[in-house]
Amino acid sequence: MRSTLLTLLFFLLSFPNNAMNTKHYHHLPDGTFRNPKGSPERSSNTKWSYSVFNKEKRKLMMKIPKDHVVRKQKVLDDIKNYRNQDYVLWIGHATFLIKLGDITIITDPFFSKNAGPLFFGPKRYVDPALNLSQLPQTNILLLTHNHYDHLDLSTIRSFPHKNSKVLLPLGLSKYFRKNRFKQVFEMDWYESYNINADMKITFLPAVHWSKRSLTDTNKTLWGSFLIEYRDKKIFFSCDTGYGNIYSELGNIYGPMDLTFINIGAYDFRPMFDKSVYHTTPEEALKIAKDLRSKKVVGMHWGTIVLSLEPIMEPRSRFKNNAKTFGYSQNDTIIFKIGEVKTFRDLLNEIDETSHDP
Repeated sequence: MRSTLLTLLFFLLSFPNNAMNTKHYHHLPDGTFRNPKGSPERSSNTKWSYSVFNKEKRKLMMKIPKDHVVRKQKVLDDIKNYRNQDYVLWIGHATFLIKLGDITIITDPFFSKNAGPLFFGPKRYVDPALNLSQLPQTNILLLTHNHYDHLDLSTIRSFPHKNSKVLLPLGLSKYFRKNRFKQVFEMDWYESYNINADMKITFLPAVHWSKRSLTDTNKTLWGSFLIEYRDKKIFFSCDTGYGNIYSELGNIYGPMDLTFINIGAYDFRPMFDKSVYHTTPEEALKIAKDLRSKKVVGMHWGTIVLSLEPIMEPRSRFKNNAKTFGYSQNDTIIFKIGEVKTFRDLLNEIDETSHDP
């Protein structure tokens, strides 16, 4: 009897099918995924129209302020000058270089001229801060999900540092393995990977979805990354809408020292009011507060038109509403594309009148 029970237990623990995964709320029996319990859902009355979108898009004023982009030569000079320091560099959209000690991380690398297959999809109106060939050596590549402005196949094919470790959601390793990346690790929510003695990266939930074709909706996972480096916690959340999950994550993993979060691609009027899968600047600040984050970096704006808000509106709303959520102007951080900020400066830019939310 005992041997029979042991055999049955071994069988259950070893059986690699969806039945084992259904204990996780976000795993569905058909092999697809869903958002955390209590997340908002897209209204069935939402009406998308490419013709309306393109008509409204043509009304946007596309003048780029001079203070939005750093000259490429200065970017290259800054990388050289800061090579012995920990820093963050915004390349554009959701693509950052994050240097921590001997490890350089790149997030959602998107260097193409458009976000879509071949020449289709929205075109960027600001070039990347660097060319792919100018990237310094990277050690870690973090990918949050499979949308074209995040999983950029042209960039993956031409990426110069294919010895980088790739951490990414369930179902996405094939894009990297077939393009000669050797160290590719798929992760489920709440799984961790120890990079070295000083750094651990955990994959955590986000309120979003996945799709690259007409037949693959939510067949791959999406999420956020928590980077723990020595005594610091850095939360990279892109893309996401607001959800109750963030107060839970704040209680379990917080407080965060620095949170990167999307503040653009939210307004789709007159088709519908807003996306439930992209935070407004105010919702981004609320998530940061739920995470008990000391500092907040606004991203996923100022690069490509994915929605219909004025292109520079996200940064002003993000800054102007900081106080409402318990942050000072210095706690809410906006980068210029190509700007380098040291971690020392980022974490010490504390206004004397600010307080921890």
